[in-house]
Amino acid sequence: MGLILEEQENDIVLVPPSNFSMVEDGIFRSGFPQPCNFAFLDTLNLRSIIYLCPEPYVEENLGFLRSRNVRLFQFGIEGKADPSASIPKATIMEALKVLIDVRNHPVLIHCKSGKHRTGCLVGCLRKFQNWCLSSVVEEYQHFAGAKSRKTDLRFIETFDEMYLRQCLYSIIYQYQGYGSNKRRLLYSEENLQNPQITLV
Repeated sequence: MGLILEEQENDIVLVPPSNFSMVEDGIFRSGFPQPCNFAFLDTLNLRSIIYLCPEPYVEENLGFLRSRNVRLFQFGIEGKADPSASIPKATIMEALKVLIDVRNHPVLIHCKSGKHRTGCLVGCLRKFQNWCLSSVVEEYQHFAGAKSRKTDLRFIETFDEMYLRQCLYSIIYQYQGYGSNKRRLLYSEENLQNPQITLV
């Protein structure tokens, strides 16, 4: 997405990261942000970033996050030199738990190019949202382009979103009492496996 917006008063050029798009209200996706994208990211008022690569986060980007109190959740999924290698299901599941927690919104999901790892995570979110599979595949292919991977599509197709729903019911959200006046939402952080979280 090559959209460049210009703010006339201060002559600030807002440049989104490569492959940037809104996924959902409060959820965004992109390739790895560069310093030229920081002014644009400021407009999103991010609370969190979900980073899907194993490499350490770039120090300049960490400084940007620290200065804005943005939390970094890192899930180290290897890039695939071998196209037959599959995405780790447990890692995607943990990333989804962070992604669907509205306390982390607005959130930006990114890997290096915003195509494969990001596409798999967003595809699994779409299945959780009850999107039909053809729409999920079409969205993945839109961002992956000619580099669409059959292994990623197979992973999304076979991902069992019911497991995530069960996790939500049994681990994350627990209800006490039966009457509507007694019903309250609890969050049991001690029961979750934590990703590598950098508090900046």
